[in-house]
Amino acid sequence: MSTAIKAELRKLFSTRLWWLLALVLVAYLIFIGAVMAFSFTVEMEGMSGAPIEDGEELARVIYSLTSPIGYVFPLIVGSLLFTGEFRHKTITASLLAQPNRWILLGAKLVAAVVVGFVYGVIGTASTVAGSAPILAWRGDGAYLGAQSVVELLGMSVLVMTIWAVLGTAIGSVLTNQVAAIIVILAFTQFVEPIARVALGAWDATSEVAKYLPGAAADAMLGASFFAQDTATDLLSRGAGAAVLLAYVVVFLLIGRFVTLRRDVG
Repeated sequence: MSTAIKAELRKLFSTRLWWLLALVLVAYLIFIGAVMAFSFTVEMEGMSGAPIEDGEELARVIYSLTSPIGYVFPLIVGSLLFTGEFRHKTITASLLAQPNRWILLGAKLVAAVVVGFVYGVIGTASTVAGSAPILAWRGDGAYLGAQSVVELLGMSVLVMTIWAVLGTAIGSVLTNQVAAIIVILAFTQFVEPIARVALGAWDATSEVAKYLPGAAADAMLGASFFAQDTATDLLSRGAGAAVLLAYVVVFLLIGRFVTLRRDVG
């Protein structure tokens, strides 16, 4: 198993794509963090000089943006663990080196945890780097020492790690790299954001919105930008984790018993 894990990590980290995506993630989240922190703390016309949110709650909402804004990156890099094999036709060699497909799948999941953790740390740090100075300057403070904020930052790293694992699970089902990336981009940038806002706008459908992947991730964080202006309440942290992991399990089982069950040539 350790040999298979080392092989998967070597294959992933020997390419340039993982760190190129990481650089884009850093720049993107620093920018978004700064813009959102300024937007929430600036004195808006007609608001009597009062910010939309204030204090520790504002800091938590801003810092929670790492997952809903940046989760596309760990999803894509996680999917590459499978789609890259099929694109470059190295899957046959990988199966010859490790014929036990459960072990191969497990090794890829461990590699996804590693790269997801890396993305979680740098993504969360980037959001804080972009927003904390502005919160300290224009708001009531950055609140980086507050227990609830520290807890949220730790959960942010964990959630980003799970996104990478989910990306690997999706890649095990959608083995065509272009198709997988298109589906991930379409879902994260269009389908889910629109669905969360639309479903959350009515009491009759707001319950459904709670079980979307992004909403489950926000439940783990305990804060959500999307839930600010809708009727949607978040699930409990445990329920959110269970829902997100359920998505992982479903895709993994499909990948194991459909994709990896076939003869690969």
